[in-house]
Amino acid sequence: MKTRIHNFSAGPGVLPEPVLEQACQDLWSHGDHGIGIAECSHRGKQFDEVIAAAKERIARLLTLDDDQAVLFLHGGARTQFYQLPMNFLRGGRRATYLDTGAWSAYAIADAKIYGTVDVPFSSKANRYDRVPEPGEWGELPEGTTYLHYTANNTIAGTEFHYVPEVPDGVWLASDMSSNFLSRPLDGSRFGFIYAGAQKNIGPAGTTVVIVRKSLLPRANVDGLPKMLQYAVQVEKDSMLNTPTTFSIYMIERVTAWLEENGGLEAIERRNVAQADRLYGIIDASDFWKGMSKPGSRSRMNVTFTTGDADLDATFVKQASAAGLSGLKGHRSVGGLRASIYNAQTDAAVDALCDFMREFERTHG
Repeated sequence: MKTRIHNFSAGPGVLPEPVLEQACQDLWSHGDHGIGIAECSHRGKQFDEVIAAAKERIARLLTLDDDQAVLFLHGGARTQFYQLPMNFLRGGRRATYLDTGAWSAYAIADAKIYGTVDVPFSSKANRYDRVPEPGEWGELPEGTTYLHYTANNTIAGTEFHYVPEVPDGVWLASDMSSNFLSRPLDGSRFGFIYAGAQKNIGPAGTTVVIVRKSLLPRANVDGLPKMLQYAVQVEKDSMLNTPTTFSIYMIERVTAWLEENGGLEAIERRNVAQADRLYGIIDASDFWKGMSKPGSRSRMNVTFTTGDADLDATFVKQASAAGLSGLKGHRSVGGLRASIYNAQTDAAVDALCDFMREFERTHG
């Protein structure tokens, strides 16, 4: 087997090596079933155990309450940009969205199709270099149904390091695709959470959706296909049609890995330490320039640049040759980006730090 290089891709992202090794075995024969996990029926006991364990682990890690249902849906987080307002904004309702990056902007555009959307904060004019301070968006308009925010902005490299407060009668919705299960969080504070699995907890193909069941009677589902009705998905336990069985298996294995290694408290300590090492190099240098404001910096996606597009391209090329993959910044903003999700190894971060120091020495 070829030696693995260091993967800093923004997604699909790096996965825990023990999980990958187990998956290799389980693709051939899962447990004592004699059937590979990618081949088993989604209606049989074999998969029932997997999906039940995945839901239970997510609920434990996020301290969810009994009123919250965990779903595994299709279409990526981008489907939730319209499915959420399609269920909860139609009929003259309104919601507040915080605009902190390209993905929140897409969510806002889709929500406006179905209801009134207030956007009291946007950092777009400054290339989405920060998220708001707590409460910076002011009072929510009367009649607001929910407040939506993107917890981590993969492209810009910014992150909310707090959970916004909402007044009574308003519930909280969040796109957590790129920092899901990366730190302790009281999930019971939310009415709605969604996250594409491919950043932090599994391969591409599944979106984790957590919805408060007591909100479902308020949904306007007139004329909606059953696949787009959350109440139906809850009733059918994510099996209205065939779910992405292998992706859900991988989520169960990754969440087991998290629990076995100290839970979200332990993974947060590691994530902070890795991010601090990279930001420390950027801050100690006149050569490297961070692309996000210090108070808003993401622990998952470290964005930086030399300030010279050609030199950035040289860095990406030479880093790739040295076994450091996926460091090119998003095409919409340029620069460089190191994605250090939960499964990123200390060895990979150390190798990148060493490479950055040497690159500065030879090109600074």
